[in-house]
Amino acid sequence: MLRVTPKSEETVEILEIEGKLSGEWVVELERCWREHPAQPGGTAKVYLKAVTYIDEAGKRLLSEMHRSGVELVACGCMTRAVVEEIKRGAIVPGLPVKVNKILTLILLGVCMFRGT
Repeated sequence: MLRVTPKSEETVEILEIEGKLSGEWVVELERCWREHPAQPGGTAKVYLKAVTYIDEAGKRLLSEMHRSGVELVACGCMTRAVVEEIKRGAIVPGLPVKVNKILTLILLGVCMFRGT
């Protein structure tokens, strides 16, 4: 299950995401993103508010969104690790799934070790 809540605040288009970003729900998020683009001169943000799981397709979509200028805001250790991966460019279409999973586990371990 995935819940996407679109919001507008002045010049900022916001999508709040809750649940699992996997399978058919990735397509739903992409549809919502395309339906709520940032206004000219505005910005777009995605709040990964209560995301419990992100599959490879979800990571690729978030990476595409980030490359197009969407600001990803992570809430929680797992989503912070995924967002950091994306910002570093570690999640790329065509990259072996095992490599992305290993990088996620390493970042998650670092995050937990630091206590953040």
